[in-house]
Amino acid sequence: MSVKTFDPTGWTLETALLMKGDRTVSVCIPCKNEAGTIGDLVRLIEPTLLGTLVDELIVLDDGSIDGTGEIAEEAGATVVHVDLVHFFHGPGKGKGNALWASLLASKGDIVVWIDGDITSFTTDWIVRLVMPLLIDPEVGLVKASYERPSHLGGGGRTTELVARPLLSMFFPSIADLQQPLAGEFAGRRSMVEAIPFATGWGVEIGMLIDMASAFGPSSLAQVDLGVRLHRHHRLETLAIQAAEVAATVLSRTANPPTPVDVPPTLHRKSGEPILLNVGERPPANSVPKLGAIPQSPDDARA
Repeated sequence: MSVKTFDPTGWTLETALLMKGDRTVSVCIPCKNEAGTIGDLVRLIEPTLLGTLVDELIVLDDGSIDGTGEIAEEAGATVVHVDLVHFFHGPGKGKGNALWASLLASKGDIVVWIDGDITSFTTDWIVRLVMPLLIDPEVGLVKASYERPSHLGGGGRTTELVARPLLSMFFPSIADLQQPLAGEFAGRRSMVEAIPFATGWGVEIGMLIDMASAFGPSSLAQVDLGVRLHRHHRLETLAIQAAEVAATVLSRTANPPTPVDVPPTLHRKSGEPILLNVGERPPANSVPKLGAIPQSPDDARA
């Protein structure tokens, strides 16, 4: 069975508002040190979507030291610091930990995630990511597909060299996803809260595998967003990303390999070992809700 692919032709904000009914939508932007892009990103969403299609706009500040949180708040977002979630649920680190924290910090029936370093964003992206969840009650997770201008012909290096080959070998029913590692995706809370979140770079691919396992491949969908531009990672960073993606996939196979290293380690040719972030946060529906969320641990203690 192939992953559902939706054609967004003709979808507009007005169409989404007609379909929305009484369902609520949260947009979450987890970011760390994205002062150069977060303000413009929030200012694109806030005036046209917040209060219409979008019911809350949350920036999850993952320990930024460059003023990301302050810029996002000035631009109109609700800023939640990751330390708040750590205060209630214990420490964590990594992209997946930030995504999980933003899920706990938000309330919408539908949650849309956007990377904080995007420079090609348009508000149509949110409309397109939300619409399949409004149209098809079977769909639980909608991934972006898009063109990524590169010498590899549209896919990222980790996607083409690691994620796609591993999905093809071990999880072929979902291997036709064009951008399995896309940072732009939307989920139905009732379904997304039922799966665990890998805390590191393996979070996106782990979500796909776990969603398909829990609800079937037909719970996954993709929709075209056009062209995506963002800040590129150095090869050294991508090596860690690739290793964590691979470890996440392999841990979900029928006969996962027994790791030689505990915890798993990336061994560089320089001899410098890098500990991989292969932790996991439990399904959000298995932990206490945060309730009315203060913005910082200090507010929580008050």
